[in-house]
Amino acid sequence: MHPLLYIILAIIVFEALWDFFLGELNRKSWSDKVPKCLEDVYPQEKFEKQKQYRLANYRFGLISSAVSTILILMVLLLQGFGWLHYTVESFTNHKYLQPLVYFGAIGLASMILSLPFSIYSTFVIEEKFGFNRTTKGTFIADVFKSLLLGALIGGFLLWLVVWFYHSAGSLFWLYAWGGLSLFMIFFSKFYTTLILPLFNKLTPLEEGDLKSAIENMSQKAGFSLENVFVMDGSKRSTKANAFFSGFGKNKRIVLFDTLINDLDKEEIVAVLAHEIGHYRLKHTIRGTMLGIFQTGITLFLLGWFINHPGISQALGVANPVFHVALLGFGLLYSPISSMAGLGMTILSRKQEYQADEFAANHASASALQSALKKISTTALSNPTPHPWFVFFNYSHPPLLKRLEALDSNDKD
Repeated sequence: MHPLLYIILAIIVFEALWDFFLGELNRKSWSDKVPKCLEDVYPQEKFEKQKQYRLANYRFGLISSAVSTILILMVLLLQGFGWLHYTVESFTNHKYLQPLVYFGAIGLASMILSLPFSIYSTFVIEEKFGFNRTTKGTFIADVFKSLLLGALIGGFLLWLVVWFYHSAGSLFWLYAWGGLSLFMIFFSKFYTTLILPLFNKLTPLEEGDLKSAIENMSQKAGFSLENVFVMDGSKRSTKANAFFSGFGKNKRIVLFDTLINDLDKEEIVAVLAHEIGHYRLKHTIRGTMLGIFQTGITLFLLGWFINHPGISQALGVANPVFHVALLGFGLLYSPISSMAGLGMTILSRKQEYQADEFAANHASASALQSALKKISTTALSNPTPHPWFVFFNYSHPPLLKRLEALDSNDKD
C-alpha cells in the first residue's frame, strides 16, 4: 500500500472517532430538568419526549456513521476506487466522459447505500415523534429530482473543471475558480427562483394584518419589501423555519407555512426582522464571498498536487489520472476543509447574534424570544448541548444563549 493511503485511512478513522467523542460529550450533557426560562413552553412530559427523540437520533447516527466509515475503509483497503477506474477505462477512453462516468458511479452507489438510512430516519424516527408529513410518493419524487439535479449540475461543473484542466495547463485551477465562482453567485441569487420551486410550492404572502405589520417593520428597517413567500413546508414536516436568500432584485424571504401556523403576528414579524437583518448586515453577500475565497484556496492546492503520482497510486491506479487524483485530493483535504468549516460556523454564530440584535431593535426582543422558544420546543431541540459540541458543530448559537443575549438587548 502507498504511504499516502495510510494517511487517508488515518484521517477517516480520526474524524470518525472525533465525531463519536463529541457526540458522547453532548449526550452526557443532556439535562434532566427543564431550564427555568423554558418552563412556560416545555412541560416536563414534552421535555422527556425531547430526550427520547435526541437519543433515537443519536443512536441512529452512530449506526449510520459506523456503516459509512467501515464501507469507505473497505473500499480503500480493497483498492475499489482503482478497480472502478479500470472498469470505466475498459468501456471508454474519452478524457471528458471518463470522469463523468467515474463520479456518476460513485454518486449513484452513495445514494443507493444511504437510501435505507434516509427512509428509516423519515418514516420511522420522524414518524414516531410526530414530525413526518412526507408521503411515499413525495419521498420517491424527491429522490429522483435530487438525483437528476445532482447529475445535471454536478456533471456540468465536473465537465467544466476537467475541460479547464485539459485546456489551460498549470493555471487550470484559476480558470476553474472563475467558472465555479460565477456559478456560486448565480446559484445564490436564483436558488429560490429556479431550484426550490422544483420541490416546494411558493405563494406570495396574502394581503392582511400580517402583511401590513411586516411592511411597517420592513420600512422601519430600511428594507424594500417585495418578495415574501409562504412555502408548503408542512408537505414534509411539522417543523417550522424561515430563511432569506438571493440579493438585488432576486432577494426573497421564505416563510414555512408551519411557522405561520405556530407563531402569532408579532412573533412572525420578529422572525422576519431577523432574516432582514442578515441582508441589511450583508451576511448573505459576505457568506457567498467567503465561499468563493475558500473555493479558490482549495483549487489552488488542487492545482499544486493534482499531478502528484502518489495520490492516484494511493487509490490503486499506477499512473496519475485526473478524476482519481481529484477524489484522493478530496480525502486528503478533509482536515483542512473541516478547519475552514469550523471558521464558517464560528462566523455564522456571530452573525446570528447580530441578526437577533437587529430584530430586537426593529421589531421586538421579547417577541423574538417567544418565537425562538416555540420553534425550538416544537422541533424538540436540545436546549442544553455541550459547549464543545456547539463550538465544532452549531451554525446557530444554542437557544439559551440567544435568549440571554436578547434579554440584554431588551434591557438596553
